[in-house]
Amino acid sequence: MSTRPRRRGPALDRVAGKWSVQILVAAAHGPIRFTELERSIEGISRRMLTLTLRNLERDGLVTRTVHPTVPPKVEYRLTPVARELHETLQQLTDWAERHRGHIAQARAAYDAEHRPELLDA
Repeated sequence: MSTRPRRRGPALDRVAGKWSVQILVAAAHGPIRFTELERSIEGISRRMLTLTLRNLERDGLVTRTVHPTVPPKVEYRLTPVARELHETLQQLTDWAERHRGHIAQARAAYDAEHRPELLDA
């Protein structure tokens, strides 16, 4: 059995990104418009939102629908594959919430032992 670490594939790199995760979570409850995404994701620039949506669409995780209205109405929706991924992300989020206290205590103990200079700050 090899002890080499497994290489992450491009799909994992894409969905593990900060903005991708937030977009997938924001779009999980049905179609959402660009401006709604922009408002719901703190700190994302318009350009980064555009690029991330384009990549998620390219990877088959988001569909983009342009409605023939004036002005055009554009909606984004998760694909079935992305909805499955969202379930996994929700489990990860739930795990993080359940163990938040434990992680905070472990960090404090580690910092006190390994980085005592931070305690004086």
